[in-house]
This record gives sequence, structure tokens and C-alpha cells, in this order.
Amino acid sequence: MDALAQALILLDYAAVAVFGASGALAAARRKHDIVTFAFFAAITGVGGGTLRDLLIGAPVFWVHRPAYLAVTLAAAVAVWIFGWGQGRERFLTWLDAVGMAAYAVVGALKALSLGAPPLSAIVMGVLTSTFGGIIRDVLGEEPSVLLKRELYVTAALVGASAFVGLNMLGVGLMASGLAAVALGFATRAGAILFHWSLPAFPGRAPPP
Repeated sequence: MDALAQALILLDYAAVAVFGASGALAAARRKHDIVTFAFFAAITGVGGGTLRDLLIGAPVFWVHRPAYLAVTLAAAVAVWIFGWGQGRERFLTWLDAVGMAAYAVVGALKALSLGAPPLSAIVMGVLTSTFGGIIRDVLGEEPSVLLKRELYVTAALVGASAFVGLNMLGVGLMASGLAAVALGFATRAGAILFHWSLPAFPGRAPPP
């Protein structure tokens, strides 16, 4: 296995761990038991990748590599033992930004490797990096990332689009991957620090 493949696998596991921890934090806020912690961690950690694999017709990654589930379980146990607070949650926000940026590239790369066209690969990158968080918010009865004004899905779109675009221009996988992760992370970092957001709909909202 070459260095690039090893780096991608490590990146994949790291992103699953980060998203798993964010799922466990959602369970912590609701004072759930350890089983629910594990469920939230698993559904958040592997949810996006599961949807991606189902849509592109690939074997679901964690079914054949259960170590991914073990990673989400470890994340749940860590949150259960060490608890959570404002400082840890802030730290996790930044870890989530790294995981989101990395997963957007991993998702797009897997789609491209299986012959998906560029636009489809971009969509797969976005879904991979955001769908688990959407499920987490629904289960935890929290405002969805889709409803927040700060850039989140857009940051995933920026990262996935940059990776696919650079790949089409013939830039090497390592260089395009690192550049895309950095760009996606920078976009999300701007949203966290400076509350970047896209313009809202300027017209009058329709009646309910």
C-alpha cells in the first residue's frame, strides 16, 4: 500500500471518529444512556459514507470493515467517560470542520474511482461529509445544519468541487486532495470565526 492510500485510510478513520464524537455529544446533551451514545455515534460517523456507497452501488464500507464501527464506539465511550463542556465542544467544532473538509474529498475521490462523472462525484462528496450530521440533528432534536446561516454544506461543496476540478486539470491526487481539504476547511473556519453566510432570500416569505 502506497503512502497516498495509507493517508486516505487514516483520513477516513479520523473523520469517522470526529463525526462519531459529535453524535455522542448530541446524546450527552439529552442525557441518554450508553447504548444511545453508541447509536448516535455510529449513525453520525458512518451515515454519510453509507448513503454514498448505496447511491453509487458500492459495497457499504463499514459492513466489510467493521473497524469503522469500532472507531465510532470508541468515540462514544470517550465522550461518556470524559464528559463534555463548552471548551470541549468548541474544540470539537474545529475537529468537525477538519472532518467535514476531509470527508468531502474522500467521498468525491471514491465516487471518481468508481467511474462517477464529475458533477455526481461532487454531490457524493457533499453528501458524505454532511448527511451523518443531518441525521444526528434530527435524532437529537436540534436545529439542522441545513437551517443554520453559517456556511457548512457550502464549505463541503467548495472542498469537493475544488478536488474534482483540480483532478480534471491533471493535478496530482495528493496535491489536489490537500488543496481541496485546506480550501474546504478555510471556508468553514471563516464561518465559525466570522459568521460567513450566503445572502438570504430577499423577497417576501410565502404565507405558512
